[in-house]
Amino acid sequence: MRKPIFVSAQEAVGMIQDYSTLCTIGMTLVSASETVLKAIEQKFLDTGTPRGLTLFHTCGQSDRKDGIAHLAHEGLVTKVIGGHWGLCPPFMEMISENRLEAYNLPQGQMANMFHSMALREPGKLSKIGLGTFVDPRIEGGKMNSRTMDKEDIVAVVTVDGEEYMQYREVPIDTLVIRGTYADEAGNISTEEEAMVLEVLPAVMAAKRFGGKVICQVKQVVRTGTLDPKRVAVPGVMVDAVVVCENPMEEHKQTSSWYFDPSYSGQIHTPLRASSSIPLNIRKVIGRRAAMLLKSDVIINVGTGIPNDVIGPILAEEDVQDDVMLTVESGIYGGVPAGGIDFGISCSPQALIPHDRQFEYYTGAGIDYTFMGAGEMDAQGNVNATKMGSVAAGAGGFIDITSTAKNVVFCSTFTGGQIKVEFDECGIKILQEGRFRKLVKKVQQISYNGKMAVSRGQNMFYVTERAVFQLTEDGPMLIEIARGADLERDILANMEFRPLIAEHIKETPIHIYREGPFGLKNIIKG
Repeated sequence: MRKPIFVSAQEAVGMIQDYSTLCTIGMTLVSASETVLKAIEQKFLDTGTPRGLTLFHTCGQSDRKDGIAHLAHEGLVTKVIGGHWGLCPPFMEMISENRLEAYNLPQGQMANMFHSMALREPGKLSKIGLGTFVDPRIEGGKMNSRTMDKEDIVAVVTVDGEEYMQYREVPIDTLVIRGTYADEAGNISTEEEAMVLEVLPAVMAAKRFGGKVICQVKQVVRTGTLDPKRVAVPGVMVDAVVVCENPMEEHKQTSSWYFDPSYSGQIHTPLRASSSIPLNIRKVIGRRAAMLLKSDVIINVGTGIPNDVIGPILAEEDVQDDVMLTVESGIYGGVPAGGIDFGISCSPQALIPHDRQFEYYTGAGIDYTFMGAGEMDAQGNVNATKMGSVAAGAGGFIDITSTAKNVVFCSTFTGGQIKVEFDECGIKILQEGRFRKLVKKVQQISYNGKMAVSRGQNMFYVTERAVFQLTEDGPMLIEIARGADLERDILANMEFRPLIAEHIKETPIHIYREGPFGLKNIIKG
């Protein structure tokens, strides 16, 4: 029977050929194969090889210093096709400085490309990405000037009279995955991982191209001791197993801690235990956004303000039984971790594969999504992917906002060192941000306002001092916080004049209170 070899990380790296395509699986630092990634980096620094790699990764896979940041060396990677780099400054710097070719594709489409590649289909076909910077008629997902004259890796095709994006296959030479245990036959389990991710589809795609599969694990166990239903990857599909020698540092459940069973489903802890967050500008924005919810809806929260505050707000307001919160990684319920630990949740009710989660988001469409935003323009286009030369990338933003029934963007009104205070009298702006976020034309179209209107979406742009709603004629100002002046604090800090509702509402002042503010009654309406 075919079995993998058990090797050191250094020996595994020897399997990676120069000028080949390397694919890594993980999200933030969850399921990052640190031992293998560090070994790749060290071998390159010592010998100059492997070099000229194309790196393919669906999710952001860093905590600002580890994960794929180990691969961010000029010459080691010369092309990256990725989903997100917001937590990987070294790659954002390389992209900004034109030191490698860089393509950004929607995370959900990339996750499901593995299925198309494994099945030998002529690319992944989807409407996701049309009308955004991923559309080849706009930018083709190319994130710097060095890439603009390079080949397109996406196309627009017509099927039965309708346009679709075609996400072309990316042949995988080496795939690096992570599990918890491997038995002596190489069967891999993932029970202590905080996400299911898209490990098996990626393995299937790699095998289709004759690629090698390297798996990092914590420990080897005797054959037959793993529950066969918990085997994530059969051993016959694995080529090499690397046992992590320093799991406390290189096989952590997530960046901020080594292992907590409440994040991988072994135990459940009270959701209120660590859910309360201080009253600040981010919490106020999150509270106002949450007031748009109704009972019995399924919601998604994106990285940034939504992920960091919406979950804790729902827990603090005791509305977990009224709303089902999900995260793109495959999380249902619980209280999401924030910041560098995005994508995991304390005491979730369900953990499903990352690629399957995007089937739901793309197909049925989530009831509400709460997303961060960098800019909005007069057409209702939103940029959340590139500011100046800094390219964070889309992550799941395009996939989710393209099909959600209600899209709620959460953003400060201006950006850069904004300072405000809140009390029972409303808002007081102490220091305006350094740059405007309501602009004439966004730098990059991550969300197409006109297409959103044609889809019949409800779109809101929620800030600490004003709320806008997208209409057929552009964004309309529908609400102002008490204490904010229309001309001085809103219109004077915008590059375009929005439509203004005939009767502008005042933001309810109870969102500025300490402690629960009554969201349960608002949702039940």
